[in-house]
Amino acid sequence: MKTSRIEFDQFNRLQDEACHERIRAARAKLGSRAVILGHHYQRADVYQYADLTGDSLKLSRLASQTDAEFIVFCGVHFMAEVADFMSKPEQIAILPDLAAGCSMADMANLAKVERCWRELASVIDVDNEVTPVTYINSAADLKAFCGAREGIVCTSSNARRIAEWAYARRPKILFFPDQHLGRWTGHTMGIALDEMVVWDPDLELGGLTPEQIRKAKMLLWKGHCSVHQMFQPAHIERFRAQHPDGFVIAHPECSFEVCQQADFVGSTEHIVKVVKEAAPGTRWLVGTELNLVNRLAEEVKPEGKIVQFMASTVCMCSTMQRIDPQHLAWTLENLAAGEIVNRIHVPEHEAVLARLALERMLAAS
Repeated sequence: MKTSRIEFDQFNRLQDEACHERIRAARAKLGSRAVILGHHYQRADVYQYADLTGDSLKLSRLASQTDAEFIVFCGVHFMAEVADFMSKPEQIAILPDLAAGCSMADMANLAKVERCWRELASVIDVDNEVTPVTYINSAADLKAFCGAREGIVCTSSNARRIAEWAYARRPKILFFPDQHLGRWTGHTMGIALDEMVVWDPDLELGGLTPEQIRKAKMLLWKGHCSVHQMFQPAHIERFRAQHPDGFVIAHPECSFEVCQQADFVGSTEHIVKVVKEAAPGTRWLVGTELNLVNRLAEEVKPEGKIVQFMASTVCMCSTMQRIDPQHLAWTLENLAAGEIVNRIHVPEHEAVLARLALERMLAAS
């Protein structure tokens, strides 16, 4: 019997409590047919329904190991793309709100990266001198771009290992879309700052001279995370003045100056691990997304640990916030009624090359 799609309008008017009741009912009806993934940065009223939690790659890998028919990714668009091309052919990836994007990922698109590659070719032997490396926080077509050019994907936890892999093959790296992760990675490898130059995609030759391009060991795409750019060295200086025995931990998407002043720098998984394994009674200043920090603070409070958010203003992943109880309820009710909504499907020709770049990463790390 053919069903009709349930429109979102009626859910948009629902109060949160009514949404929660409908989420619970739809989940019960779907059972193991659906797995809900909750990223670390997801809002608490949605995160509570996650069957699996963690960072984007971890979630996609775990979801692919389930027998779920539907992978409901409470994250952002590029994460659902990864879940799609990493999952079994019969699994369907879904993003509850298609407007949940990533501002950083949007700073590098295929047309601009292809133009960059052509312009580099006018100065150097790009195919033999440059390995393209894309942060996993990027669109599937950019992962496919790397796959087609003997390039690779990296995460915030393995960026250095991946850079070492790339330098073993060619003398230069084109790193996109986050300049800060690339710069911090190069710094940990001993690369001088003047050998890591920023490529501005809106300027001819990225705003660089041919001499700068020839000298560079790493070409950093002019991109950043809108959350992590809010953290400043002044926040750390104020914390240390007030709490000289405290510790500072930052995500490598933070600026170089913030990472320099931090005691620890690492991925979201690393941040959670370090703080949870720290001695009871310690105090922490954490430079990453607000929802993760608040959740972590509550989890370690019984041990007498104090976890503070680094910025004085609210810094949350606003696009991930778009996935609210209303969108989750709408998605699950449609699935329970036999209607697939907001499916994320990477075209096969892109998926093959994107998987190749990701498989290189998994083999290298």
